[in-house]
Amino acid sequence: MDEIMTYVSGYGFPIVVSGYLLVRIEERLKELDHTIGELARTIDRFITAAS
Repeated sequence: MDEIMTYVSGYGFPIVVSGYLLVRIEERLKELDHTIGELARTIDRFITAAS
C-alpha cells in the first residue's frame, strides 16, 4: 500500500490510475482484436460464397 501511495504522490493520481487500467485491460483488448479478426474473415467467406 505504501508503494502505491509513493507512486500517487510522485506521478499523480490520474497517471497511476491510467497505468493500472491499461495493465488490466490489455488482455481483453487482445481478445477483442482476435475476435474482430475472426469476424472479418467470416464475413469475407460469407460474401465470397454468396457471389
